[in-house]
Amino acid sequence: MTSLTVNNQPVRYRLPPDTPLLWALRDASNLTGTKYGCGTGDCGACTVDLDGRAVRSCQIPIGRIEGSVVTTIEGLSRDRSHPVQQAFLAANVSQCGFCIPGLVMASAALLRRDPAPSEATIRAQITNLCRCGVYPRLVEAIQRAARAARGEETIPAAPLPGTDPADAARAVPALLAPAGVHDTP
Repeated sequence: MTSLTVNNQPVRYRLPPDTPLLWALRDASNLTGTKYGCGTGDCGACTVDLDGRAVRSCQIPIGRIEGSVVTTIEGLSRDRSHPVQQAFLAANVSQCGFCIPGLVMASAALLRRDPAPSEATIRAQITNLCRCGVYPRLVEAIQRAARAARGEETIPAAPLPGTDPADAARAVPALLAPAGVHDTP
């Protein structure tokens, strides 16, 4: 049995010690925001915070991290108030959204280590893969989140989960269609 703290809650996993953290989180704890991508640690979709650092959870057996503290995307900020979440939403970083939880977790860990990362540092440290190619918006969003975390910029609050889409579009300009573009019936 492996004991961890997951999203500030004590958890005891009755799983074999060689079970990857990814599967303990997804299958035993139902924390499905942590995604399975490649299973080899290359894509970063499964990135979580482990004792203050971003790790690829598909590569970490739970038996090796007894007593550790794990934070998943669900535990970062349920109301989307974390500066990285706000900046990603404000910059419309998400496209398909599959890689976003891992990118958010890697970005949050980077900003804890380096509160003012350069573009070069971001590109070197955030090695997660994104099929949609959000990298230019990603760099700007991370820099904006850093400015917000330092109190140099305010990012409008994102709509809370469960908000009606029409209300969300009024609250987040990136969700509105550009001027002159209209939905057709």
